[in-house]
Amino acid sequence: MSGMDKLTNKAQELSGKGKEAVGDATDDRDLQAEGQKDQAAGNLKQAGEKVKDIFK
Repeated sequence: MSGMDKLTNKAQELSGKGKEAVGDATDDRDLQAEGQKDQAAGNLKQAGEKVKDIFK
């Protein structure tokens, strides 16, 4: 996993956590769901990169 990919995926995950927290605080279910989606996408990308690294 390249360092840049790692940072990008982590940033997406952290951004999702922030969106979810703001959604919780403001009772905005759409923003909360978007944050959860971003977190899941970041985690999935990280897992995919790890699998690719195994097969290198």
